[in-house]
Amino acid sequence: MNLRVIEGGLAGAAEVPGFKVRVPRHEDVRREADRRLRRIGYDRWRSRQIATGAPMPREIRYQAMQIEFVAERLSTLPMIPTDYHSDIYWPA
Repeated sequence: MNLRVIEGGLAGAAEVPGFKVRVPRHEDVRREADRRLRRIGYDRWRSRQIATGAPMPREIRYQAMQIEFVAERLSTLPMIPTDYHSDIYWPA
């Protein structure tokens, strides 16, 4: 069996003629944060809290705070990572 090292990979993708790498913007990070907030049902819990006065679960509130913090920090970076949507940046 012959094995060869494949050079290039994703690092060389920007150098391929006709292929453009899109630089993430603040709006992209905000959209990802909103998606994650929708996934945990934050809007539903917040609406319930406003309508009934019953407090939202602490876990939901803390996770929403963490998501907002990550979105703010990623947006202020000089260069937003292209894998900003990866789970390594966001709370579990």
